[in-house]
Amino acid sequence: MSDQDAAHSDSKTLSYEQVLKDAAAHVAEFEEDESFGRKVQNWLHATPSAVPMLVLFSAVIIFGMILGSKFFSPFALTLILQQVMIVGITASAQTLVILTAGIDLSVGAIMVFSSVIMGQFTFRYGIPAPISIMCGLSAGAGMGFINGILVARMKLPPFIVTLGTWQIFLAANFLYSANETIRSQEIAETAPALQFFGEKFKVGGAVFTYGAVAMLVIMFTLAYVLRSTAWGRHVYAVGDDPEAAELAGVKVKKTLISVYTLAGLICAFAGWCLIGRIGSVSPTSGQNANIESITAVAIGGISLFGGRGSILGALAGGLIVGVFSLGLRMIGTDPQWTYLLIGLLIIFAVSIDQWIRKGTA
Repeated sequence: MSDQDAAHSDSKTLSYEQVLKDAAAHVAEFEEDESFGRKVQNWLHATPSAVPMLVLFSAVIIFGMILGSKFFSPFALTLILQQVMIVGITASAQTLVILTAGIDLSVGAIMVFSSVIMGQFTFRYGIPAPISIMCGLSAGAGMGFINGILVARMKLPPFIVTLGTWQIFLAANFLYSANETIRSQEIAETAPALQFFGEKFKVGGAVFTYGAVAMLVIMFTLAYVLRSTAWGRHVYAVGDDPEAAELAGVKVKKTLISVYTLAGLICAFAGWCLIGRIGSVSPTSGQNANIESITAVAIGGISLFGGRGSILGALAGGLIVGVFSLGLRMIGTDPQWTYLLIGLLIIFAVSIDQWIRKGTA
């Protein structure tokens, strides 16, 4: 081989080596980026309420900067709690169902029908209010139990089941109540216990209702139960992979039935709080509760595919809606902007969930 050919071969070898080094550097850089992305995805998977909490904190800061002390007043901040208490309670019921990879479109109908039963039992039949309330709570649990049986035992799709029972419970509500509204004054004079959760008390400049306190108690209690009990771990397992959960010894059908029954009971409790919130028993109230509860859950970072999420995220989701609603109203903007922003937040939340699922798959 001539000296010229040898030099050409050496330069070719060096160029190959350089290409390999550059390629290795690019791969290392890619792996480093991928590793960072995976870390973020895994962290969000482990703490699903992080994003909604960050959005909530940012919204409070932004509206606080715009409105100043007017927004940060104790009265304004506690007003948000009062406004979202019904959404928060129904969202906690919706969260339980969605964690099992289901959905409950009947939460609003169960809530309203239960409140109507409480009112009608008291005023139509003369039953003492505490007993009527217990009957309404039992009816709500019974409606949830029906949903659970249809989903778990008959293995019907939750969406179709609750779409059907939503219509059935709503029709039963109107037929039973005959579209009769029991007015606030009648309740206050005869059965004030029905309005208990609408009563207010002050702590300094803050004004709370017992219903807002009940919402917080329910959500923090459920958060503890889901995180620290066997039943809570079974709920997540069923939502993540029901077949694997069955093989691991989880009684999937019983878990599903218990989830839907508890969700119905919570919705009935929301119906009692609804009476306190609006002051009356109306068969036409709370018609958007199913959509509002799903909205709070979606914004709250709870996976609509089941098995991942925190009920505190649903609380954050409900509070985000409340902050945007109150903040934009105080600024004086068109209420339609609230719907626009909430819609964008829902799409953002679902996109984040899909990204997390791809990264942890």
